[in-house]
Amino acid sequence: MEIRKLHATDAKEYWSLRLEAFQTFPEAFATSFEEAIARENPIQQAAAGLEAEGSYTFGAFVDGKLVGIVTLVQEMREKLQHRANIYGLFVKVNYHGSGIGKALMNETLNYVRNLKGIEKVNLSVVASNEGAKKLYSDLGFKVFGLEEKALKLDDVYLDEEHMALFL
Repeated sequence: MEIRKLHATDAKEYWSLRLEAFQTFPEAFATSFEEAIARENPIQQAAAGLEAEGSYTFGAFVDGKLVGIVTLVQEMREKLQHRANIYGLFVKVNYHGSGIGKALMNETLNYVRNLKGIEKVNLSVVASNEGAKKLYSDLGFKVFGLEEKALKLDDVYLDEEHMALFL
């Protein structure tokens, strides 16, 4: 397995994996599959996002194929610059349990520790996602809040736990 920061040249493979994430676990993402496929020029948008200042997306590759992703975004406003946020962790289902999610998170946390001024990393997770919550807890994240009815998928409401790791 290789983990590396993704670049614009990875946009097509990255976007394909994001679409798979939206379809496979619609309850885990604020963006719906339908919203995603309705975007104009999604590959170009993805390429721009992969090169955006303060945004770092890491990919896990097995045999040269992208099988997992996670994004770290620094806060840019003056009063928030001590924080970063993690979004969009996804590992292909057939690689669950292989340690790829943990490896992606460790790489991301190692990277953020080298960014100037970052003291805290935040993330949100659907409260019923026990596997993800265990991963984050094992890495030192602690729950600091619960948002009831944070997402609504069809007629089902989903709560989200907000977690933080102080560096």
